[in-house]
Amino acid sequence: MITVKSFAFNPFSENTYVLYDQSKSAVIIDPGCYTAQEEQVLLDFIKANALRVEKVLLTHAHIDHILGLNFIEQTFNLKPYLHKLDLEVLMKMSPMAAQMYGIALKPCSEPEGFIQEGDLIQFGAASLEVLFTPGHAPGHVVFVSHEDKFVIGGDVLFQGSIGRTDFPNSNHQDLIDSIQKKLFMLGDDYVVYTGHGASTTIGEEKQSNPFVGQQAL
Repeated sequence: MITVKSFAFNPFSENTYVLYDQSKSAVIIDPGCYTAQEEQVLLDFIKANALRVEKVLLTHAHIDHILGLNFIEQTFNLKPYLHKLDLEVLMKMSPMAAQMYGIALKPCSEPEGFIQEGDLIQFGAASLEVLFTPGHAPGHVVFVSHEDKFVIGGDVLFQGSIGRTDFPNSNHQDLIDSIQKKLFMLGDDYVVYTGHGASTTIGEEKQSNPFVGQQAL
């Protein structure tokens, strides 16, 4: 069984996730910790639970989801895994966004490796399936636990909303397709842990989401 712990970090109120199993093996997804206090909150949780952080995963590389990458690398000697189509976002677009927003973004190293649809991310006795869900970002992916019936969904699907598609390299139709052809193929009882705000379920969003639910059809 995977335990999911969320933290709301940085000026964008981005959800950073720590996932771990009974063996205390853990992964960090979308480390957005920005201030020294936020970094300490994350570190204190990891230490208090005696977790062994094995991997850092990115749903996508927009600035609010990567502000903690430098801290993670310096603390745990880990570099992120992401989809190759988001490499330009990580290395070029997010640093440009940091300048535009006046946010200090410490340098990000090249990723540890690339992930793609169908990959299984293993940590301890747990595994996460990678689904390719572009639209909000060109290389956006989500991480699915079929055993525990949840999705770490990044900025694809929200409670009553969907990810923005007014960014460079965003595509609205791709996002709709990702939700309807990938996420909505999962069971209604799957919990969606979102990149911002409260969690939801696939069934709830199928029924009532004003952009992609039944009432939108």
